[in-house]
Amino acid sequence: MSFIEELTWRGMIHDMMPGVNEELKKGVTSGYIGFDPTADSLHIGSLVQIMILVHFQKAGHKPIALVGGATGMVGDPSGKSQERNLLSKADLDANLAGVKKQLEQFLDFESGENSAELVNNYDWFKEINFLSFIRDVGKHITINYMLAKDSVKSRMDSGMSFTEFTYQLVQGYDFYWLYKNKNCKLQLGGSDQWGNIVAGTELIRRKDGGEAFAITTPLIQKADGTKFGKTETGNVWLDPVRTSPYKFYQYWMNSSDVDAEKYIKIFTLLSQKDVIELIDEHRKNPSLRLLQKELSKRVTELVHGTSNFEAAKNASEILFQKGDAAIEGLKNMDETLFLEVFEGVPQASVSVDLVGSLSIIDALSSKSNFLKSNGEARRSLKENSISVNKQKVNENKVISSSDLIGGKYVLLQKGKRNYFILKVD
Repeated sequence: MSFIEELTWRGMIHDMMPGVNEELKKGVTSGYIGFDPTADSLHIGSLVQIMILVHFQKAGHKPIALVGGATGMVGDPSGKSQERNLLSKADLDANLAGVKKQLEQFLDFESGENSAELVNNYDWFKEINFLSFIRDVGKHITINYMLAKDSVKSRMDSGMSFTEFTYQLVQGYDFYWLYKNKNCKLQLGGSDQWGNIVAGTELIRRKDGGEAFAITTPLIQKADGTKFGKTETGNVWLDPVRTSPYKFYQYWMNSSDVDAEKYIKIFTLLSQKDVIELIDEHRKNPSLRLLQKELSKRVTELVHGTSNFEAAKNASEILFQKGDAAIEGLKNMDETLFLEVFEGVPQASVSVDLVGSLSIIDALSSKSNFLKSNGEARRSLKENSISVNKQKVNENKVISSSDLIGGKYVLLQKGKRNYFILKVD
């Protein structure tokens, strides 16, 4: 499959300039995507563009990932309703280092003619002064052309600084510089970047008489109208410190059927045949959530590796497991993962002095208020509905040091779904 055919069946093309296909058929083409270093990690919204570069390289072309050391100082107004805070050089440098490290994880930088390349636009902008820029670049683009851009028109009422207004010229010059110095003929990006991208193709045409091309991808939207890549606690990041592999895995597992059908095409490298078969199988029995399971596996492995996927999968299954597997899984869980898995479960604290003498009845009632009374605790124990760390217990159970998960937690459970955590201080 050609690059365009691959993106088309995956639903990853929004706009495309005429002539792109013909250019790509000529041989190895260089194409770039810019990444904004507003944080020291990319998030899953950026993963769309990363996957575009991965497909571009797999199709035999040369991907260039541009990190915006210069444009990050200005701030892209696209999709923004107000002026952004400008970052310091020190913060930008720290962010650039984090973003570069992540991009290097996905692309092959040693594959010969189509090896990936990382560039930082600060490397060329630091040599350009204001007068030379407005003379050599600004004179080629009219005010009317700049005002017609959606990113500008949408801010005419609320206002836009000269800094953000000129952003399209700065990004346009990036494309021009890469065209002249790296023979880069194609820029890719999200559909909100169309105005900035074609400013670059226009600058190449007017300033150099050259021809360059653009492809944009659709902005990802969830079926329920909520924002893709966001949770109640904020962005879903690629950095495992910012978003743990467990929470990352859970985000994809919680996808709706409609969204999972879309995501499996965009965020995995599964073939068209495999995707069609998987979707058909899922639709026959949606309750098995085959699509969500495969999606979560593939994306978590891609971003965090197989071992982190296995740990996240095993941790999530502890909620539904019984017997030795669940008991062993809890025993080996560290404090951070335990609290993530049982996030939102009510807690009560007990003194460490009670460990070794705390009866299960007191643990269930007077020391926790998990159950209303000693009587309810005894009845539940006689009904065999009480578990400690996923293991059924009777009235003779005493909480001991061997029961402590991560050295300080005990998981109480009544029935299948009713959990409570005792924290030992």
